[in-house]
Amino acid sequence: EYSEKGVVVDKKTQMVVNRTFDVPEYTVNEKNGELIIETDKARLVYTGGRFAGNNLRIEQRNQKVIYESTWHYGDIGHNLKGTTRTLDQANGEIPLQDGLFSMEGWAVISDKGSMLLTEDGWIERREDIDAEDLYYFGYGTDYLGCLKDYYKLTGATPILPKYALGNWWSRYYKYTEKSYLELMDRFEKENIPFTVGVIDMDWHLTEIDQKYGAGWTGYTWNKDFFPDPKRFTDNLHRRGMKVTLNDHPADGVRAFEDVYPEFAAYMGVDQEKGEPVLMDFTNRKLLEGYFKYVYEKIEKKDGVDFWGIDWQQGTNTAIPGLDPLWMLNHYHTIHSQKKDGKGLIFSRYAGPGSHRYPVGFSGDTVITWESLDFQPYFTATASNIGYGWWSHDIGGHMMGYKNDELALRWLQLGVFSPIMRLHSTCCEFNGKEPWRYRKEVELIMDKFLRLRHQMIPYLHTMNRRGIPLIQPLYYQNPDKWDAFRMKNEYYFGSDILVNPITQPISTATRMGKVMALLPEGTWIDLFTGTVYNG
Repeated sequence: EYSEKGVVVDKKTQMVVNRTFDVPEYTVNEKNGELIIETDKARLVYTGGRFAGNNLRIEQRNQKVIYESTWHYGDIGHNLKGTTRTLDQANGEIPLQDGLFSMEGWAVISDKGSMLLTEDGWIERREDIDAEDLYYFGYGTDYLGCLKDYYKLTGATPILPKYALGNWWSRYYKYTEKSYLELMDRFEKENIPFTVGVIDMDWHLTEIDQKYGAGWTGYTWNKDFFPDPKRFTDNLHRRGMKVTLNDHPADGVRAFEDVYPEFAAYMGVDQEKGEPVLMDFTNRKLLEGYFKYVYEKIEKKDGVDFWGIDWQQGTNTAIPGLDPLWMLNHYHTIHSQKKDGKGLIFSRYAGPGSHRYPVGFSGDTVITWESLDFQPYFTATASNIGYGWWSHDIGGHMMGYKNDELALRWLQLGVFSPIMRLHSTCCEFNGKEPWRYRKEVELIMDKFLRLRHQMIPYLHTMNRRGIPLIQPLYYQNPDKWDAFRMKNEYYFGSDILVNPITQPISTATRMGKVMALLPEGTWIDLFTGTVYNG
């Protein structure tokens, strides 16, 4: 840290929640104007003043690295990347933020300007908001060792409930109670299992008086579609499914909502004038009231298990630097942990430390081969910043094209993804029901959806290890250059290696192919039984 005001931060921050580490043996020397701190792993040299490239450096020691390098303040290196906020409207590869690893064996994460966390979970600004607050990770190729310490520093990823590891059904569509349950009946008839039902935004009123604005935000069930919400959710619960509702909270609670009178009275707004309760993430009373008078009411009355939070309205609040998405994720997780101890939410990534708030919704991708080809790399690389539970729109969300082979390959990837959630937009041609595709594709889709549920015990075991389920190939093969080149190949837990086919089959052979690296050992093809030597 560097602070002109001499303020050192020891409290929890949005990213860092624990600084209690064992202190290694070290020496401190000052000579010729240099402060030198040495351990068996690193040598730090600092010559004073605000951090700059010519006054702060760290030399690594006894660490295996690919490119020899000393870090100077401001260096980026050949970072192996982390993840990003969303894949909304992405058609193929997009830039990713930096992660904890680089070819040089080090990476630096800045915590500058983040909010402090009080003991009761609220936020406060730093006394010196201009202070530098940096974390240097110099672990060489010890990727898992780095991640374990990162989790110790920033908090553990909650253990997901077992139901989250099964198949999720999701679609942006004007379902009714009748049509949704008829669809579930069809899935049962086809022996296709699901554990989570996602009800997108049309569960609530969307066609509202224009004086209230747009209909994206809503907390009142559309009784034309769902005349008895509790009856509907009870039916899904009897099938062994959990229920999550889509929530676009940007417009707050307006006067037409069922939950408005009690919440408005609590907030002291003018109900006669229909004054809305606007979403303000910096207002503690409002945020606490939101959970008490809106979310808890709906959960208890209507049998809702958790929320899908869809925040797309930027990163600004009344407090500079405070991301409203982070606040939503943080408070929803606290609420969920109090409710059932699980802490499960369904939302977007909001920066380092977001692994404490699983699971992630990666956004509305375009339905193309390019999008599919990017997702294995994107998912595995997210582990480089500790974010292990991405949920993608399996099959793609919108635009693009309808292609049976593409839909099948995407579903196969989904089965070997952290969260398996089929999804599509409201276009009539975009449904992901297997029977919408030609018979040979349908049968394979059915087989893979059943396979996902056969793997739940394995996934649940991996879930409890405290490290990401999916890991890039180089985690366990840092000596092999090809491990860095095989971007779409990854470990799926401790015993499975996955290399999904993300390109169309050959028109000549009618077969698909991938280039793969098989590490040392014996590998058995899960589907054919073919044995390979690494």
